[in-house]
Amino acid sequence: MHLHVQGASFAFADAAPIITDATFTLSPGWTGFVGPNGAGKTTFLRLLTGELQPTRGVIRVAPEDLRIESCAQELLEPTPTLAELAESHERMAHRVRAALRLTALERWPTLSPGERKRWQIGAAIAAEPDILLLDEPTNHLDRDARAWLLDGLRLHRGIGVIVSHDRALLDSLTTQTLRLAEARASLYTGGYTRARAEWELEAESARETRLGAKTRVRELKNRVQTAHVAQRGAAANKSTRKRMRNANDSDARTIGAQTKADWADAVHGRKVEVLSRELSRAERDLGELQVQKQLGNPVFAGFAPAPSATIGFIERRALCAGEQTLLELPSLTLHRDDRVWIAGPNGAGKSTLLRLLADSVRLSRDDLLVLPQELPAPAARALLRDVRNLDPHTRGRVLTIVASLGVDPDRLLISEQPSPGEARKLLLALGFARHARALVLDEPENHLDVPSIERVEAALVDYPGALYLVTHDAVLAQRCTKQRWNLGQNSFEVDAFEDRS
Repeated sequence: MHLHVQGASFAFADAAPIITDATFTLSPGWTGFVGPNGAGKTTFLRLLTGELQPTRGVIRVAPEDLRIESCAQELLEPTPTLAELAESHERMAHRVRAALRLTALERWPTLSPGERKRWQIGAAIAAEPDILLLDEPTNHLDRDARAWLLDGLRLHRGIGVIVSHDRALLDSLTTQTLRLAEARASLYTGGYTRARAEWELEAESARETRLGAKTRVRELKNRVQTAHVAQRGAAANKSTRKRMRNANDSDARTIGAQTKADWADAVHGRKVEVLSRELSRAERDLGELQVQKQLGNPVFAGFAPAPSATIGFIERRALCAGEQTLLELPSLTLHRDDRVWIAGPNGAGKSTLLRLLADSVRLSRDDLLVLPQELPAPAARALLRDVRNLDPHTRGRVLTIVASLGVDPDRLLISEQPSPGEARKLLLALGFARHARALVLDEPENHLDVPSIERVEAALVDYPGALYLVTHDAVLAQRCTKQRWNLGQNSFEVDAFEDRS
């Protein structure tokens, strides 16, 4: 059982290539698929399923009748396969439901995104495909759910490819790592941590090689310049000798001096030719040495918090999802310097509470940034269109922050559809650029690669306004917040963090 990719390339019409000359073979076992936001991972999965065809090269499976199952990032409506899993009495269905703790499909409208994601992945595993492709399966999952997901994925015995930025999951599950960066796909042995160490060594070696090549070019340019000066001097000396010589002069010393001048001129001319050829080769070699661009600088949000110490108030009330009461909320006063981590299992009401917070903050539209768990594709396109239409000064400030968060602004501006991760960083950049005084963020790490999560974390640490954060990334939360609101089954508790380092 194999999935072969041979010399495969793909690009949408008039767009930068997604993949160039990819060659690798996947066998049974789990392969982690990683790469920067916007690199084209989701598009490449569509190539592996056969939904898209490579513009050059081939992608094939052996034997030809292998069954492929794919789980997209989003699942908006329940599918027949979910109902089959819920009702099936087959042994695999029982094992999957147990591993993923699947219950209450009939409550679909009120299920959290994390609960829906577990049902989606469970149905794919229960179908027992030969090849299973997963795109960001850990989005929206809490700590317990991620452990259940790992148990479920280990039930798959075929070829598995998982796009994820969850380092712990990748290290626990995968035996090799496929990395897509700058349209190049490279396959490494081992999980994410081992693979990353290898490609960072490669990148450092490439930078050192390029630095040596640049030094070589600079030295050759100096030598060529010196040789040109010597050649001009020899040519001038030769010309002077000819003008000084009398037509009837046959003195051997004069003839010898002229011969030496001719010889010197020829030697320096040949030296210039040789060095010029060496310089051309060195410049060509330098041009062929590609190193990955390093994007991202610390984001400094240099703006003042809200003028009033109190920015909102929530009265004591029941927190409900539909007709279901989740818990009783106490009265809450919202302050301009709040740094709150809203924690709890999937389905506890975290997103519901965030929406209530956003409605309760007494700030203008421009002073409040709300980042939902998901940005639909049309909203992401509209967001990019809005940025293109900004005045040059504001657009430049937004794109500078986008670059600091790890997105190539030039590539983003020419794209038709931002990736989910690019769209989230673009919305964050707009909030920072317009000096939003309160952030209401629902799982900002969703769809972000690991370096991007670290950059967002650095920006949030420096952010001087109010922050209300739902996240399943404990490191991110503990660095960026001072207080935790724990949502449990009909319970609400408050903890304070003493150390944010």
